Amino acid sequence: MIHSRIAEELKLALSPVAILFSNERPEGAQGFAEGKWGCVIALLNVAAKGRVAVLDAKSGRGGGHIGMGFCEDYAHTPGGIEYFLSTGRGEGYPEGERYIKTPELARSFVDAMPRMTIPYQYIVLKPLEQVTEDEKPQSVVFLVAPDQLSPLVVLANYDRSSPDNVIIPFASGCQSIGILVYQEAKKPQPRAVVGGIDISARPFMKPDQLTFAVPYARFLEMEGNVEGSFFGTKSWEKVRERIPEPEKK
Repeated sequence: MIHSRIAEELKLALSPVAILFSNERPEGAQGFAEGKWGCVIALLNVAAKGRVAVLDAKSGRGGGHIGMGFCEDYAHTPGGIEYFLSTGRGEGYPEGERYIKTPELARSFVDAMPRMTIPYQYIVLKPLEQVTEDEKPQSVVFLVAPDQLSPLVVLANYDRSSPDNVIIPFASGCQSIGILVYQEAKKPQPRAVVGGIDISARPFMKPDQLTFAVPYARFLEMEGNVEGSFFGTKSWEKVRERIPEPEKK
């Protein structure tokens, strides 16, 4: 079991969520039925509330599967992903999301996104405190309000000489906790990724909530930096005292 000093300082009402790769489906894990669409953020919520959730490589080929690293192919999108993200293609095709001005810009955006196909059958979303000693997460995701996001950003920069160790990219909700974080994990100095800005994912989140995702190795470094940091100052106490006390589980 993993106890997070960070979660304690932030008075999190929801558990940090560990993301793991596996070829075995956890017993009793909640997931989507095979062939059925579902937003990955819904599974994140399940895990943050204390239950194990799972995304199955066989449960579909939607955006969530691409964003979480199960496949690289956007061919499943009717009319083309560049039209779906922008203006739409017209009658008979899905309405364009209009998140990007033109199909050409949308194609450039898609081409710039990392793509990968992980060699695993399942992606497990698990409450961090339920992770066992023999498990190694890929990353950790926090669901936070502004007063909790602020110290996470500060802590992510605490032991670095540069000020840009947290990014807020334009990306889907699943990309922000999936492939973008996996990509950061490969770098010498991985950054944290703030997400939840995806308008399509917002209905699955509270109005004051965003995600903060970080590669697991970086999470451990941040945990190790809690002692001696600003968390012991009066400035932090002024913020911490206005964060509501979490309900006992």
